[in-house]
Amino acid sequence: MRILYFAWVRERVGVAEEEVTPPADVADVAALIDWLATRSDGHRAAFADPARLRAAVDQAFVALDAPVAGAREVAIFPPVTGG
Repeated sequence: MRILYFAWVRERVGVAEEEVTPPADVADVAALIDWLATRSDGHRAAFADPARLRAAVDQAFVALDAPVAGAREVAIFPPVTGG
């Protein structure tokens, strides 16, 4: 699974993207974020407050309880605002 990071999430993690193979019990985006937070201090800092995060699975915006089974790509980013 390809994970993409944007904005301050990318800055804290330290990379723009990475390939990961989450454990089988990672069923949704929230569980994926929890698992990713264990990968490094940067990941832990980026994912310390999941309520501040948004996600897209295979380029479709989703809630954090969206399933990740079969996903090729998950993007994680802060809320987007426009003007």
